[in-house]
Amino acid sequence: MSPGSRSCCSLIRRRPTLLLALGAFALTLFCGPAWWRAQARDSQPSQSMFQWAKPVWAPVPLVPADNPMSQAKVQLGRILFYDKRLSIDLTLSCGSCHQQAKAFTDGERTHRGVNGLDGTRNAMTLANVAYYPTYTWANPIITSLERQMLVPLFGDHPLEMGMVGHEDELIARLSADLEYPTLFAAAFPDDARINLPNLTKAIAAFERTLLSFNSPYDRYKQGDANAISPAAKRGEALFFGERLECYHCHDGVNFTDNHIQQGQAFPEQGFHNTGLYNEDGQGTYKAWDHGLRDVTLHAEDEGSFRTPTLRNIAVTAPYMHDGSLPTLEAVIKQHYAVKGHSAISGKGPNPLRSDFIEGFKLNNREVRDLIAFLNSLTDQSFLTNPAFSDPRAANTMGSNKSAGPQ
Repeated sequence: MSPGSRSCCSLIRRRPTLLLALGAFALTLFCGPAWWRAQARDSQPSQSMFQWAKPVWAPVPLVPADNPMSQAKVQLGRILFYDKRLSIDLTLSCGSCHQQAKAFTDGERTHRGVNGLDGTRNAMTLANVAYYPTYTWANPIITSLERQMLVPLFGDHPLEMGMVGHEDELIARLSADLEYPTLFAAAFPDDARINLPNLTKAIAAFERTLLSFNSPYDRYKQGDANAISPAAKRGEALFFGERLECYHCHDGVNFTDNHIQQGQAFPEQGFHNTGLYNEDGQGTYKAWDHGLRDVTLHAEDEGSFRTPTLRNIAVTAPYMHDGSLPTLEAVIKQHYAVKGHSAISGKGPNPLRSDFIEGFKLNNREVRDLIAFLNSLTDQSFLTNPAFSDPRAANTMGSNKSAGPQ
């Protein structure tokens, strides 16, 4: 990691006052709660003139120059996303850990890999994943969906899809499918080979279409005063108030301080230690997962993880990077309200935690109001959109349209 990247992460986590002062103009433009009204419409067309299924006020995703969007590529990626032949034992697809009804999470504390092996981290939602400048919970080096796809496919710590060392077998499996040659040719007319680069590009293209901008709160911000309940409106006031400090990290169109879009000069990145653990009284996290520190090797990055989006948060339990908190009520009352969960479960508040994690007091009604607001961020149309579902599920094409044994 470059010194510049390190200072950015440290600035975001330890010097919020300076960050807010330097970024006030940028926050006014695209990070405030008035985003929905401030964005009138797209300021420039998509790089490939691809028709994004989004409202006019939502930003245009940034697409890599070497992987322009096309409907043929998205369709191929959608099929590959749900193909279990991408795992060594034919039991897992991308869709196994990223289920549409759960906003493309899996409802498990940590994701399970092949052979039932437990992972170490909670499966993150893929909602609006096109707008992230980095991927995974704590790796600022992975800056594209194409590169991120290699982690579950070939990573061995933890083992997920288990294809490391079996690259040729993977390509052979896909090549035996009667439909894939035609699909790859349509998606990549200049190079129709069934290979790893094209596979990752197609899945990344599909994932970039997983846009979620139709929650009750979105409709409320667009002028429908009755779209959310009075309790949710009270919860909104709490969320964006200085008393709770939530919005400092969960702001902008995706309720996170990680964002990139077409036309944005510099990506916004945020990795924070929220005080979930304090194993030794000095701020140390669990031995098997030190967060950002495992990548940067900098002690000050101990326990820092990327700020997740809050869109569809009500359907993505359990919470935190390791799924250790089961409900939104637990996140509020047993974590943020007490200066981090380590204050009640470890050796006191974590001394490395973000300056914004200072605790607060809420009565029972206020907790319910805050949860009502978080519930209003659920986009039911996103959870049921047929364009995001498994296209082969109804006719099991993936298991019987093969030219040979899989």
